[in-house]
Amino acid sequence: MEGVFTYLGAIFGHGQIMYVAHLLLVTAIILFIAKMATKSLRAVPSGTQNVMESYLGGVISMGKDVIGETLARKYLPLVAAVGLFIFVSNVIGIIPGFESPTSNINITLPLALIVFFYYNYEGMKKNGVVKYFAHFMGPVKALAPLMFPIEIVSNISRIISLSFRLFGNIKGDDLFLWVLLMLVPFIAPLPAYLLLSFSALLQTFVFMILIYVYLAGALAVDEEH
Repeated sequence: MEGVFTYLGAIFGHGQIMYVAHLLLVTAIILFIAKMATKSLRAVPSGTQNVMESYLGGVISMGKDVIGETLARKYLPLVAAVGLFIFVSNVIGIIPGFESPTSNINITLPLALIVFFYYNYEGMKKNGVVKYFAHFMGPVKALAPLMFPIEIVSNISRIISLSFRLFGNIKGDDLFLWVLLMLVPFIAPLPAYLLLSFSALLQTFVFMILIYVYLAGALAVDEEH
């Protein structure tokens, strides 16, 4: 947000460079977490390894109900990596003096595009290009000319849905915190931090579960289509 103090903004200036700096900071944090979790792997995990194994187990459990355990494990690297990036990006913006990379549409849009192209690629790889696009025509052949453009537009609109939902919610949270800190900078914002932390977790969960949902829809093309 232009004019709002951030530590990295004071060094690099405001604008896109500041978001790039925060993006690199988030990347460094994630790499540090990964290093801490894997530097001394043990059969009975503890510390960071225990936290990360619990996280990965939770991601698999989330996907198991949507796409089955086998496929949930197959797509675990994508979903877990995206989820960790989004969560760290969301949370860092709650800390005064930092900005959430996910409050910038230039960050959330590429994430949505990665998901969009990946699940469509997986769908075409599994079912074939012709059969995959044929399922957009619906089960009734007479309505195919009407259904096909509607389904294609609906599919493409997921890019907007994924990117703008995340961007809008995190941007709104940052603005809310900014205003609150200006009005009552000490005790009053404390309950708001709990709400913002929950929102950061919720937005991460929604993005992750939608990846599994879109993959499930792309892979499970019905035979009669």
